[in-house]
Amino acid sequence: MRFHTRKWVKPEDLNANETLFGGKLLAWIDEEAALYSIIQLENIRVVTKYISEINFMSSARKGDIIEIGIEVVKFGKTSLTLNCEVRNKMNRETIITVDNIIMVNLCENGKPKEHGKTKVEFVKDRLKNKD
Repeated sequence: MRFHTRKWVKPEDLNANETLFGGKLLAWIDEEAALYSIIQLENIRVVTKYISEINFMSSARKGDIIEIGIEVVKFGKTSLTLNCEVRNKMNRETIITVDNIIMVNLCENGKPKEHGKTKVEFVKDRLKNKD
């Protein structure tokens, strides 16, 4: 799994228990899944269709640095299925796992659109191929 994004847990991210608010963490995960999918599918019109069971394993506190990891589970015709792990950057303790996040590729009219992708591509490799 590749960990692409780091977040610093700040006071405004906390719940009444002084730990990271789960809703804030889920918003960060959804945004990361969207960004990852947009880059992979080369289309800004990507939406979240489904998020599976979410497993909170530990918490984060003010001042912690967390990192969000995303990996592809499978490519569908119009979708991309991802899984996610969020961990504490300093001690590598897993905070949350999400087994399946399904992102759907859309056309300009908002309907599912085939993307033609079958494997993970890296931007640096795409740039090499354009020379």
